[in-house]
Amino acid sequence: MTSATPSHSLPFPRAALAGLALAGAVAGAAPSIPASAQALFQAGELDQTRFVLVAAPIGKGERSQLNIYEQIRPSRACFSVGEGRPAAVNPLLTTFDFTGICGRYIDANGYSVRVGGSDLATTYRLMVTRSGTDTLLLAVPTRGSGPEMVVARTGGVANGFLKLEMEPGWRLMRRQFGGRSLGHVYLFSESLPSPGGTSPASVPAPAASPAPTPPATPAPSPRGRAPML
Repeated sequence: MTSATPSHSLPFPRAALAGLALAGAVAGAAPSIPASAQALFQAGELDQTRFVLVAAPIGKGERSQLNIYEQIRPSRACFSVGEGRPAAVNPLLTTFDFTGICGRYIDANGYSVRVGGSDLATTYRLMVTRSGTDTLLLAVPTRGSGPEMVVARTGGVANGFLKLEMEPGWRLMRRQFGGRSLGHVYLFSESLPSPGGTSPASVPAPAASPAPTPPATPAPSPRGRAPML
């Protein structure tokens, strides 16, 4: 199954794809963001209210993956979102021919991570995972030694399709090439997280309360002994 491309988007030029492969090769040689990734694609602003990020169950629902749904035209609702956290999402676009009405991005062909001017499609992957009583969308490095970043979370654990709420500093943007919009969206942040910022591993665990000191046990009184004079 592949991502549905919105009607206003254009396919990747071959030269762009070749440049992206080159960016990946450079990224594999160094842990920092490759400079070549900065010039290939641009990013354009989007109306955030037209999109919803979803933790979509895989198979029997034991695991989930990221889906992104877009309301391109208002002629028919593409999704509905429930109340509370976690909020259930009803993917209405699966019940009709949504061509020209909705956009659906369901894998790395449709979305990737971007930090500032750097396209990280070849160096980061997005994954949905459960962590305690929450479900997280993580950006995980596949090359080099970049930080693991929390991009969004559901705010709880439940079955079915759940809305992922973006963490502060993250938003969606449209990938562009030569000023033309493509059928691909970025999960975008202006900068990498500061140490101890958005990586789950860096969140300090609650401090353990000191164990109470047991009361001193009085010495047993002697029995059967004559009092000392």
